[in-house]
Amino acid sequence: MRPQWLVSQLPPGMLTDDFFTRFVAIFQAQADTLLAHAENLPHLADPTITPPAMLRWLGEWIGLDGVDAAMPEQVQRRLVAGAARILARRGTAAGLQEFLELFSGGPATVTDGGGVWAEGEAPADTAWVVMKVTSTGVLEEADFVALVQDEVPAHVRAELWVGSRRVWPGDGDRPVAVAVAVAAPSEELRPYGEEQR
Repeated sequence: MRPQWLVSQLPPGMLTDDFFTRFVAIFQAQADTLLAHAENLPHLADPTITPPAMLRWLGEWIGLDGVDAAMPEQVQRRLVAGAARILARRGTAAGLQEFLELFSGGPATVTDGGGVWAEGEAPADTAWVVMKVTSTGVLEEADFVALVQDEVPAHVRAELWVGSRRVWPGDGDRPVAVAVAVAAPSEELRPYGEEQR
């Protein structure tokens, strides 16, 4: 901003009057604040530079409730930017794998029953997924499980493994979808046709 940009627009006769210059300077100060906010608007949606409070709001806006204010700021920025990047693949095995890798900070595997079959050759049950990660990253296990539950499509039976331990569904957990019961042993959640091998 130019200094005195509004005051300098006064007619020459008013520029010499102390009252007018101070009076217009009040409005100039207010306008400077408004213009500064307007100039920052394009940057508010950029997770690399937006203020931390806005960053969490951006996360919620794209359906990401796992960004905690207690996390280091750079971790928050990485999670929001990553979640926004994979949003277009949400609900797919590839999107779920990227999501798990983003939040766990390590490799993830996703095995699902989806596929393409010739007419009449599709298996009866394709709505299942088994997800495996080595750790829950910066999140507590319960928070990680809650995030994953939100990512898995509602009609899909699912298992989540952290290391060699199945963490979801737990012993007392309800099925993922109301109309679908979760298969208890993980051997039942395997790709179609493996039982013949």
